Amino acid sequence: MTTTATTLRAYRGPAILSYGFRPFFLGGAIWSAAAMVLFILMLMGRVALPTAFTPTDWHAHELLYGFLPAIIAGFLLTAIPNWTGRLPVAGMPLGGLFAIWLAGRIAVATSSLIGPAAAAFADLSFLIALGFIVGREIIAGKNTGNLKVLALVALLGAGNLTFHIEAATGGTANYGKRLGIAAAILLITLVGGRIVPSFTRNWLARRGAANLPAQFGKFDLATIAASAIALLAWVAAPESLITAAACALAGLFQFARLARWNGYRTFAEPLVFVLHVGYIFLPIGFLLVALSSVFPGSVPAVAAIHAWTAGAIGIMTLAVMTRASLGHTGQPLAASTSVLAIYVSVAIGAAARLMAAFGIEPDLTLNTAAAGWTLAFLGFALAFGRLLAQPR
Repeated sequence: MTTTATTLRAYRGPAILSYGFRPFFLGGAIWSAAAMVLFILMLMGRVALPTAFTPTDWHAHELLYGFLPAIIAGFLLTAIPNWTGRLPVAGMPLGGLFAIWLAGRIAVATSSLIGPAAAAFADLSFLIALGFIVGREIIAGKNTGNLKVLALVALLGAGNLTFHIEAATGGTANYGKRLGIAAAILLITLVGGRIVPSFTRNWLARRGAANLPAQFGKFDLATIAASAIALLAWVAAPESLITAAACALAGLFQFARLARWNGYRTFAEPLVFVLHVGYIFLPIGFLLVALSSVFPGSVPAVAAIHAWTAGAIGIMTLAVMTRASLGHTGQPLAASTSVLAIYVSVAIGAAARLMAAFGIEPDLTLNTAAAGWTLAFLGFALAFGRLLAQPR
């Protein structure tokens, strides 16, 4: 009888195309670092990409709709075989999907040459293809309970389409940016709300701890609902006092949820502790949205955006990427010196970006933020590139 493990061992194609996390984590990390460097060079006037986007819009687009979908793809294509018991998408289909993602990056970077419609088509094709594959695998595996992830992929796609429309009609892609951030924060709320307490519980239980993280229950559902409502209000009317109230409530729910997971007790295990560090930027972002509406002169709106992007998205993606890459390449689940350096770099970058948002030594803190982000993702590519390209 042929088993999944037997079939995987029989795979003779390139190792990097044997599992979804391999090409997408490596490609996403390289692009994340490269896009940040290109953005800085664009601001300095040393590089001029033939893109129809402004430098700031290109920067936001390529992190929200270039880098982030790659990491989501790597995560989903690796998790779905565990959900469904089906074989992972591998070989030519996986390579083709990665090629579609790469074509989107080239198309957006050259959109002033090929035209906004062609660039949008190439770029949007990736999330459409990913949604089709994810839906097919989940349905074929009779695991329809996880079809809700398709809603978030669709929301991300809607945000990307909105971004292209806004940019093509001569405006700043504000709605497109907020939709992308909202989709990412909802994804972290849903997925992070499962894996953070689960990994924490497992680690504490192995050490005989009695007080374990609270199980998923009604409080978590209330937190998810409050967060979804607040994000919807923020996308529609970010400066409204109604939005401020909704975000304040969501932030308090998220802080209470995180407190129930006993993260302070995991400091000795960086692979677990970093998940709590990343998640805490969610409630910080919600509360900063509320404060920026009530005290616009003291709390800039951009602070909330970068708490969510540089903080929650940056740290949580690297936390998942490092842990999944170690586990699925047969390495011990332990944080090496290089992994610790990755975590420290992205955390320093996030803190520096928040300081810059408040006008604290802006030249120094902006440069530190860019360097922290770049070194973290470049560090991941260097530390894990060989593991991801070689057989398990």
